[in-house]
Amino acid sequence: MRGACPCLNGPIAPADKIPSMSSRPPLVAPTDPDKMLARARTTFDIEAAAVLGLKSRIGPSFVEAIDLILNVRGRVVVMGMGKSGHVGRKIAATLASTGTPAMFVHPAEASHGDLGMIKSVDLVLAISNSGESDELAAILPVVKRQGVPLIAMTGRADSMLGRHADILLDSGVEKEACPLNLAPTASTTAQMALGDALAVALLDARGFGTEDFARSHPGGALGRKLLTHVTDLMRTGDNVPRVARDASMSVLMREMSSKGLGAAAVVDAQGHAIGVFTDGDLRRLIETGADLRALTAAEVMHHAPRTIRADALGVEAAELMEQHRITSVLVVDADGLLTGALSINDLMRAKVI
Repeated sequence: MRGACPCLNGPIAPADKIPSMSSRPPLVAPTDPDKMLARARTTFDIEAAAVLGLKSRIGPSFVEAIDLILNVRGRVVVMGMGKSGHVGRKIAATLASTGTPAMFVHPAEASHGDLGMIKSVDLVLAISNSGESDELAAILPVVKRQGVPLIAMTGRADSMLGRHADILLDSGVEKEACPLNLAPTASTTAQMALGDALAVALLDARGFGTEDFARSHPGGALGRKLLTHVTDLMRTGDNVPRVARDASMSVLMREMSSKGLGAAAVVDAQGHAIGVFTDGDLRRLIETGADLRALTAAEVMHHAPRTIRADALGVEAAELMEQHRITSVLVVDADGLLTGALSINDLMRAKVI
């Protein structure tokens, strides 16, 4: 039928009768900026109070939990449902990255086969604000029969989870930041902070240092800084610009130009690095009006050049360059023999700086 919409089987409204987007009423009323800021600040206050409230409640049970985790032969298996599960995943990741082997197992999946991941040498850290999670309740008897120690992080000591726990960590909060007091907000913040406290205390007890942290984060910035050595980055062999002390200026400039370091080492007959000449030195020499053809490398070089060992960290080379405002450094062995060269561009390509 002409003028009818085939999908609605009715007449099509004239174009001038269809309301424009700008004339349609908004789906949500305009916000009150002061009210929104007040709500945000109240959220901060409630969650900060929830975290600070933990300080007065940790005590012997926290120390017992640390001792138990330190002596477990297997892994810390973290479990939790819903928002507590999301927090549990983060806690497991933090523990694993700070020296405590850990993993997260979803309680619902555990009931359908994943419980086989938990061995008798492991330890379970179960998280539930109410302590009454049905999924946790279903698997706790099996965990207990295996003789697996159970640490409970809950807001209710008298809950199912609290009663079954070998060690109870109180993560209770007075109220949620949610104005309905329903959505997990302050309670999950408290759980997160308590998990961080466990991880940091364990880190300290293990003597876990920056190098240990770097080994578990090889792809991160800290890993690159603490695991990358000069020998991994330096130029070696024919890629290192070097000339003899009696080399002419033309030979010296060709060596600098061909190797692209912006500098050239000057070595003695045995190969010891006795000097260095840079692009900056060349510019300053030209400004003096000196006859370059009459000069040798020994006459224009800087004596006692800045050097570094191959086994030094790349970040140490970066600090040396920054301290002395240079863009390259020579690499020498224990006897002062030239073994390589490193530029600031080499460090930047490796993302050490």
